[in-house]
Amino acid sequence: MKSFVSACLGLALAASLNAQTAPPNKIAVIYFQGAIVGTKDGQKAAAELDAKAGPKRKELETKQNEVNALQDQVNKGQNTLSDAAKNELFKNIELKKKALQRDVEDAKEDFEQEQQRILQQLSQKLVAVIEKYSRDHGYSLVVDVSSQQSPIIYASPTVDITKDIIELYDQSAGAMSNPAPAKPSSTNLAAPKPTTPAKPPATKPPGSN
Repeated sequence: MKSFVSACLGLALAASLNAQTAPPNKIAVIYFQGAIVGTKDGQKAAAELDAKAGPKRKELETKQNEVNALQDQVNKGQNTLSDAAKNELFKNIELKKKALQRDVEDAKEDFEQEQQRILQQLSQKLVAVIEKYSRDHGYSLVVDVSSQQSPIIYASPTVDITKDIIELYDQSAGAMSNPAPAKPSSTNLAAPKPTTPAKPPATKPPGSN
């Protein structure tokens, strides 16, 4: 899960909101990483990312097992295999290791690109919710305390809005995915069907154990 939220650090700083219209010194903190993972959309995206990475992860594990099997042959045949046979095995092992390493790197790059795309979408939606919440509640500043590099040493639980933001995000997302039916008219007698959002595709990189 850490891999799924690591790119979020600092994004909530964009929600330093309308200070000129809010009372001074009214500040809130948010665990932005936890907020993303805590939303229903975040949990769904994490599960779908992990599911999508599953087949590639299994493929890489199979290739790793092939390398291990060849290495086992070498170990067991130390006293019985000819030098030529050992050299052939070593050569085969080296080739398979290099191919596996390339596959792992390619799979990791693909995974991270897809992960970043989904994170960006979720982050933009979450920041919009934070902005609305902050305006409605008169906050002049919202600080992300997810990062270990955060300058915040202490914050009272009373100014932590993470839970409120998660609930508001889920409410907003639920309202958008279940729009009210249209009123019948002479030209439109059927309520429009709600559109199903495209499923975001992979939370564990394919090359990870």
